[in-house]
Amino acid sequence: MKIDICKLKDYENKEITIQGFVDKIRNLQYVQFVILRDSTGKVQITIEKNDENKELVEIIDNLTLESTLKINGKVSINEKVKLGGLEVIPSNILVTSKSLPELPLDITSKDNALRETRLDYRFLDLRREENNLFFRCETLLEQAFREYCVNNGFIEIHTPKIAAGAAESGAEVFKIDYFGQTACLSQSPQFYKQMAMSAGFDKVFEIGPAFRAENSHTSYHATEINMADIEISWINSFSDIMDMEEVWIKYALDKLKNVYGEEIKRLFNVEISDTSIKFPRITFKEAKEILKEEYHFIGEKEDDFERKEENLLCEYAKKKYNCDFIFITKFPFAARPFYHMLDDDGLTNSYDLLFKGVEITTGAQREHRVDILTNQMLEKGIKPESLNFYLDFFKYGCPPHGGFAIGIARIMMQIFEIDNIREATFIYRGPTRLNP
Repeated sequence: MKIDICKLKDYENKEITIQGFVDKIRNLQYVQFVILRDSTGKVQITIEKNDENKELVEIIDNLTLESTLKINGKVSINEKVKLGGLEVIPSNILVTSKSLPELPLDITSKDNALRETRLDYRFLDLRREENNLFFRCETLLEQAFREYCVNNGFIEIHTPKIAAGAAESGAEVFKIDYFGQTACLSQSPQFYKQMAMSAGFDKVFEIGPAFRAENSHTSYHATEINMADIEISWINSFSDIMDMEEVWIKYALDKLKNVYGEEIKRLFNVEISDTSIKFPRITFKEAKEILKEEYHFIGEKEDDFERKEENLLCEYAKKKYNCDFIFITKFPFAARPFYHMLDDDGLTNSYDLLFKGVEITTGAQREHRVDILTNQMLEKGIKPESLNFYLDFFKYGCPPHGGFAIGIARIMMQIFEIDNIREATFIYRGPTRLNP
């Protein structure tokens, strides 16, 4: 049975089997050193050049970097070895696959190749230690999100990814042929989350894909994304949603820090955000005033924020509250979907959560009263009959409810302070990229 390299210290002076990639080769006059790498670490393989090891030496003489090996040998403690103070003395080496001698990119550092080249050969790019850690952390983050929900009585749902129409007014969709009918890939589980509220599920969540046919080439957008969605019933206001999201995010960040905090600091030079500080909350109007008075900046959008404004507001939150997060509330209806509830002033009971300069969440209390919802559809230029199935959810009693959605890659890129979503996605899809 294969032993993970990180566990070799438990097998001192024992015969073991390990497998991995050839990370480095040093072929000296009297000895050969091979650094073997698996997803848990690296270890030195030491082969003395003598008659007993003649076959092993010949294998190493013809070995190429990034080939894969299966090695049987004994774990030996050697304090002179920098990699954990141990080495493996092999009794047998099997080359399970041999790499071509010329790699299409140098995988020792992401700076050694253009991003597009690394995306073309993503399977090689992902072999870097920091990428392996990144996706381990993403796994833990999603696990923590799910764990919090399950521990707090949420139901996990799986909504359709083939839909009859758009879930968000104004957004572009990928159209597909569905047995002669025109359908589209789902942009969001929004309508179905709300259906779950009407079904009496009270609290639901989903972690799954969404598709956005937006011809956007920014560093924050992709056409296929992975989303975590939440919806809860019987709320008193959208503040209940913000309260829940704040606790949910802090729960996940604490898990991440406890398990991988030191490795994140070593490989990314990043500290996980302080979760002891309450996320500040300001209104959209207050935010615009702060941008004008504190930073002398007036954006072109009157009813929404530009990227620079989001960055400045996070700078303000860090300076004033020492917090990497800030909630912005009460957005104008013009910038929000038809299903957001309005207050007496015609502003939405909605919010954005900004994190280290970028919006990571839009959340809101939904309009659950069918007559008002119908009027808001008309105000947005949407024909109610086009969404009859959706309006039906609210005709037979529906609790006050609300929720939010968060892009997994986007929050990950902000946690790790990565400047492009392409680096934070296992396989990126954008307007000009369909491969690999």
